Amino acid sequence: MPNGESSYRRFLTGDDNGIVEIVRDYKDGLMLYLNSFVRNLTVAEELCEDTFVKLAVRRPHFRENSSFKTFLYTIGRNTAIDYLRKTHGNVIAIEELSDTLNDDRESLEQSYIREERKIAVHRAMETLKSEYQQVLWLTYFEELSNKETAAVMKKSVHNIETLVYRARNALKTALEKEGFEYEEL
Repeated sequence: MPNGESSYRRFLTGDDNGIVEIVRDYKDGLMLYLNSFVRNLTVAEELCEDTFVKLAVRRPHFRENSSFKTFLYTIGRNTAIDYLRKTHGNVIAIEELSDTLNDDRESLEQSYIREERKIAVHRAMETLKSEYQQVLWLTYFEELSNKETAAVMKKSVHNIETLVYRARNALKTALEKEGFEYEEL
């Protein structure tokens, strides 16, 4: 698990390798999260770069009441919202989620089934409200706690718990419409 907090502290004391480590450790996840707002990987990449520039130039104060990842994703979320306000765009779907991890022991059939499930989940996620997409992304793909997700989305923990419950049910319904057998999300 990357320790962005220590890298950021080192950067603030003059070690430029700290910011390099932060970019290396967080850019992919942050870019995919930002893509859930703009639905364009190129724009999401630019917003990701803008987030890191803000971190490096403005050097915002990191309060240690949350994780560094929560802190960084909040800056990214605000950057995306500012972009959307300027361009009058909408907050919409998550694009491609992640590459499939291939295990050499998996049979071709198992690999195919796994890929089909990912595609079904991706399609179903695209049909959900933006707020549901964000909460599912942060909670399950970025593995943030409800408290951290609440901080990023600027909501209460109770609101996040409710959103997760509703988003899971909406995802279940969307998956069932596609003929996906619901096991456990």
